[in-house]
Amino acid sequence: SHTTSHTRKLSHFASNSHSATMAAAAEDFELKICCLGAGYVGGPTMAIIADNCPKIKVTVLDLSQKQVDGWNSDNLPIYEPGLDEVVQRTRGKNLFFSTDLDKEIDLADIIFISVNTPTKQHGIGAGRAANIKNCELAARKIAEVASSNKIVVEKSTVPVRTADAVSRVLLNNDKGLKFQVLSNPEFLAEGTAVDDLQKPGRVLIGGMQNPEGLQAIETLVSIYAHWVPRERILTTNLWSSEVSKLVANAFLAQRVSSINSISALCEATDADVYEVKNALSFDDRIGPKFLNASVGFGGSCFQKDILNLVYICESLGLQEVADYWNQVVMMNEYQKRRFSKTMVSRMFNTVTGKKIAILGFAFKKDTGDVRETASAFVCRDLLEEQAVLHIWDPKVTRESMLLEMDYTLKVNHSTVPELDRMLITSSDPYAACEGAHGLAVLTEWDEFKTYDFEQIYRSMAKPAFLFDGRNILDHDALRKIGFDVYAIGKPTSKNF
Repeated sequence: SHTTSHTRKLSHFASNSHSATMAAAAEDFELKICCLGAGYVGGPTMAIIADNCPKIKVTVLDLSQKQVDGWNSDNLPIYEPGLDEVVQRTRGKNLFFSTDLDKEIDLADIIFISVNTPTKQHGIGAGRAANIKNCELAARKIAEVASSNKIVVEKSTVPVRTADAVSRVLLNNDKGLKFQVLSNPEFLAEGTAVDDLQKPGRVLIGGMQNPEGLQAIETLVSIYAHWVPRERILTTNLWSSEVSKLVANAFLAQRVSSINSISALCEATDADVYEVKNALSFDDRIGPKFLNASVGFGGSCFQKDILNLVYICESLGLQEVADYWNQVVMMNEYQKRRFSKTMVSRMFNTVTGKKIAILGFAFKKDTGDVRETASAFVCRDLLEEQAVLHIWDPKVTRESMLLEMDYTLKVNHSTVPELDRMLITSSDPYAACEGAHGLAVLTEWDEFKTYDFEQIYRSMAKPAFLFDGRNILDHDALRKIGFDVYAIGKPTSKNF
């Protein structure tokens, strides 16, 4: 098999790993992989590798016992359609979750680093630069406990040249060990992660362009080749791979901000953003993806990666390039703020003391992730106007909502007295809407389209305002029921 041949090629990286070889033989595994970080990337990625490579032992490691316990339970710590089934098929067979970093790092042939790289909140580059502290700590832990040569794979989204820092830490070990560092960025989207991993558009692997580096690249290629067509596995040098990840997210976010900017123009000119999008979609050079006007993009990657790109460009003296990409983020901020202002102005310029129903807090459908969700920014603006918010989301817990609201308020230097009283999590959508003056749809959950809006309308205060921040509802039908409807990018004549 591919794996067997490349395991032989790996032998010079693990020549002094006698105990690991014996253990692998005893368990009949051809290769051992471990992953540092059991989050949104590490957990699903390793589960898919284990599912497609039964002869490879995959261990996902994390410092958090709570996180590991979650992965070892029937209630996984993250929600992704299809992930439960994959984990259940493989867990305990060739997929394991553990906090025993020292043991599993030492036994592994290949180590993935999939740790969080948040935006710095203090010091040089605060608010833009990525903090790669966790990557460095992971490299130091590997250098400390490894007793054999390893391939180390950078999975986290990182600034360009991070692999150089990781390599220097690893190569300064005092045991004479050799490490090859690869870049293998993830391109999965939350909500479709399992499909993205099972049928990726491409797998990108970057490494040093010398014999050892090329051999390490081929070892990782052979793993993905179990289920990914070889022509979809792209190999590059290290730095091209690192740049490609940041640029991919920047380009996708740019499309969202572009159509959102046009949504404002459409509202001012009686054009319809959906019709404009449709016209663009038929142009093969443009295509239809990421052209849905909305309240704004969110998630852990887009804004963080663009701001990181901005900081890198500024650091290299490329100010005009930095300004260009920074405008993508500024347009996203504008769109969220514009939506909030529209809600207040349409509701007679005051929402003080009014109950507002919020449908959706996750940053997108089919995930429970709330990081940088547009909903939090709209909620912040409404809370500052002293509205009372009743939120319903099918997958987001109250704890997650409050944590993200605290973060959003903190980074925006804002405070909301009695947040716990002003932000209420409802048990169902109908309870959230009962007696509400306004209703805002802020996540595009499919189930929202199936609700009984006649019942919701009857239960709301009149006039009943509905603000569709995702343009997913049948606005004409809602108007016939009696709602005053605002939809993004729609002609003013239709918006109320």
